[in-house]
Amino acid sequence: MPEPARLTGSRDAKEGFHMPDRSIRTEEAANYPSGVGLLSDPGLNKGTAFTEAEREAFGLRGLLPPRAITQVEQLMRVLGNLRRKANDIEKYIFLVSLQDRNETLFYRLVMDHLDEMMPIIYTPTVGQACQEYGHIFRRPRGLFISAEDRGRVADVLRNWPKREVRMIVVTDGERILGLGDLGANGMGIPVGKLALYVACGGVHPTACLPVTLDVGTENAALLADPLYLGLPQRRLRGAAYDELLDEFIVAAQEVFPKAVIQFEDFGNANAFRLLHRYRDRVCCFSDDIQGTAAMALAGVYSALRVTGGRLADQSFVFLGAGEAGLGIGDLIVTALIADGMPEADARRRCWFVDSKGLIVRGRTDLVPHKRPYAHEGEFAPDLLAAVERLKPNAIIGVSGTAGVFTRPVVEAMARFNERPIIFALSNPTSKSECTAEEAYAWSNGRALFASGSPFAPVLVNGRTYVPGQGNNAYIFPAIGLGVIAAEAKRITDEMFFVAAKSLANQVTAADLDLGRLYPPFTRIRTVSAAIATAVAELAYERGLAQHPRPADLSAFVRSRMYEPVYRSYVEWSDG
Repeated sequence: MPEPARLTGSRDAKEGFHMPDRSIRTEEAANYPSGVGLLSDPGLNKGTAFTEAEREAFGLRGLLPPRAITQVEQLMRVLGNLRRKANDIEKYIFLVSLQDRNETLFYRLVMDHLDEMMPIIYTPTVGQACQEYGHIFRRPRGLFISAEDRGRVADVLRNWPKREVRMIVVTDGERILGLGDLGANGMGIPVGKLALYVACGGVHPTACLPVTLDVGTENAALLADPLYLGLPQRRLRGAAYDELLDEFIVAAQEVFPKAVIQFEDFGNANAFRLLHRYRDRVCCFSDDIQGTAAMALAGVYSALRVTGGRLADQSFVFLGAGEAGLGIGDLIVTALIADGMPEADARRRCWFVDSKGLIVRGRTDLVPHKRPYAHEGEFAPDLLAAVERLKPNAIIGVSGTAGVFTRPVVEAMARFNERPIIFALSNPTSKSECTAEEAYAWSNGRALFASGSPFAPVLVNGRTYVPGQGNNAYIFPAIGLGVIAAEAKRITDEMFFVAAKSLANQVTAADLDLGRLYPPFTRIRTVSAAIATAVAELAYERGLAQHPRPADLSAFVRSRMYEPVYRSYVEWSDG
């Protein structure tokens, strides 16, 4: 008779973002589930891919159909079932259900078909999923910390079953994509973001923790909806809100001391304030402010390779002066200062149009975070007037308002520039400032275009253009991977500057010939590894890294990237 079973390679359920290659001896196997319990654990379950030996060892015989199949064969089934779904929200529900029962298979599917899966698990479909969250809810994923949990947030965090958390994405649901206040329904965003940390950046699934701070909502439709799952109350504000945030940050450091905290989709009133409050105290960042900025700057660098211009010679008009717009402006200023331009001159390269018109010094209605970009000049009541007066090289839309890059605006940009830079970055697709087809058609094919959500290739004047998607997924998973690998104490603006340059450097001449300002997502893992290595290198150079420096940093970073392949749970020997 053979020896009892021995688990191999299954420590991934307990080890955080990296799976060590080692065995667990027989006496330790009792700590792992068997039978229905094993099939119910999405991190350990292999479904019909459990081998005959594994079925015998773990009490699975009879609980599965008798034929054991490979992961490749499983992928054939799930992909076929997915593609038969009637619409994208049904596909989203199918994928969430797959993630809840077989995490490894879910990530294999996403990574092997990223172009097809990303618009479903993240923007634009995740926006609809958040809007309908209470109506399509199946089972909880992540942690909900509500205003009623004040005084016991650490206890709530300890309810999370994994201890080696390295990445926390937290939202309060006030500004979900361009859809506004969705309250507790916003949980779809941190869940989706962390799926991209795994698929694009290789952060291990067990290292990821989605958190929603449910402090109420101002959304009247949700408050009236009997199926809304959040607190049915108006938003917590002022000192009580700040106390809950402080308690969460302190508790997260206590319970998960090595975790990075990403602030996601907070309203403008809180997003800047929270970043400035915590950035020098904990390892944290705001993707809406800093990640979007790095993605946009990388696209500008790529566009300048086509135009042959220098960043110092460009001028920018932003439509939208919230987190994303001001974050991009700040990083452009950082890049110009790095090139030797005085800060005041660098800021004058960036002009902003908000809902009331061009931001200029004479306006008396400006909130503090807009004032650094209030320049001397004549007021313009709208974007077209601002473009006609300023004649910028680039317009960058982060307004959350569809169709505001009108034909007159695009045609004006094409009059002033041989190759106008037009970035319509608002998400989801329904909020994009213009479509790819409009940008190319109205500029006679000369626009250098990028969008926040994906658009199909466009045929103009006999030439096919493949629009680049300016997706933060190029940035935040790689930032997370690099910071985790180096165990950096803090995340700095310089890391996002380095990430932008690294991303732009990976755009090929062939990409640019197609009109693409970003690498295709088929190369995302390679792109992420390169960016993460650059970020980790900077952490070591600046004395922020706590992990001993490896001899080959690039190889070390790549070795930390999760691969969704089934491990063998059982080895038999003749002892």
